[in-house]
Amino acid sequence: MQLGVIGLGRMGGNISRRLMQHGHQIVAFDHNPKAAGALQGAVAATSIEDMVAKLSAPRTVWVMVPSGAPTESTVQELGKAMSKGDAIIDGGNTFFKDDVRRGKALAEKGIDYLDVGTSGGVWGFERGYCMMIGGKKETVERLDPIFAALAPGVGTIPRTPHREGRDARVEKGYVHAGPVGAGHFVKMVHNGIEYGLMQAYAEGFDILRGRNGKELPEAERFDIDLADVAEVWRRGSVISSWLLDLTAMALAETPSLDEYKGDVDDSGEGRWTVNAAVEEAVAAPVITSALYVRFRSRIAHSFGEKILSAMRSKFGGHVEGALEANHIKETAKKHGPQ
Repeated sequence: MQLGVIGLGRMGGNISRRLMQHGHQIVAFDHNPKAAGALQGAVAATSIEDMVAKLSAPRTVWVMVPSGAPTESTVQELGKAMSKGDAIIDGGNTFFKDDVRRGKALAEKGIDYLDVGTSGGVWGFERGYCMMIGGKKETVERLDPIFAALAPGVGTIPRTPHREGRDARVEKGYVHAGPVGAGHFVKMVHNGIEYGLMQAYAEGFDILRGRNGKELPEAERFDIDLADVAEVWRRGSVISSWLLDLTAMALAETPSLDEYKGDVDDSGEGRWTVNAAVEEAVAAPVITSALYVRFRSRIAHSFGEKILSAMRSKFGGHVEGALEANHIKETAKKHGPQ
């Protein structure tokens, strides 16, 4: 299939490469002209209008730019340039209520809108992407070759018993979650759970490290090798996970994690998840506490917060604090205000 991709950063670029690897044609655009030119095998577009002109109807464009103003302005510009029967996919981390609003406005023009929560980070090109999709059933099915190429596939994961007769796409790593907004809603909660899991690991390793404190009785002090503990927990433990794999990797590289300040940012989904819990009167103490710890981390940093920073760096290529804030500001300037 032919697909336009806007935004060729660490996610958009790798999504494009994986699709081309599976035989799809990519028409690429980025506000940095060098990014599109450097994407080997893709057709480079010089503007959104040029991209739309290079695509054959019915056109489909995947938007992979930062959430908020950059996504808003990009979708609005696409809505003006595209025609009835075309489709826009937002693969970023958009607030689901914004999806509902955008989907309704685009539907009036006959343009389909899909919100695709995409998990996989910088490893997605090799591992594939887990996708949570919101939108019309017919549009999701028409674009299935795109999602199938990006998904990790069944792989070696044991099949869950009693799933006979259910949606086979789920076992391949992507799900049609519901109408417009449902995809990003599921991804939002996914990221809220991620906050809680990461915080639990961070606290656990902080407790392990603290056992060698001078304030404790000498006979009860243990100088525990955290890298070795992380590694052994990866193998047969009930708490093994990909996040633990990444933690083990970071600790093996630098056991002290001195290159991390422990200044842990939040990208929005944790706050939205907590707000959704309040709207629904659902108790979410773990996710809420994990979010508040991230707020506090910007004031005082513990070893546990360095663990959090290390995990964010490894799975998503996230930089800390001021560097990330400056990157977001610069990106917003390029794309214009909301």
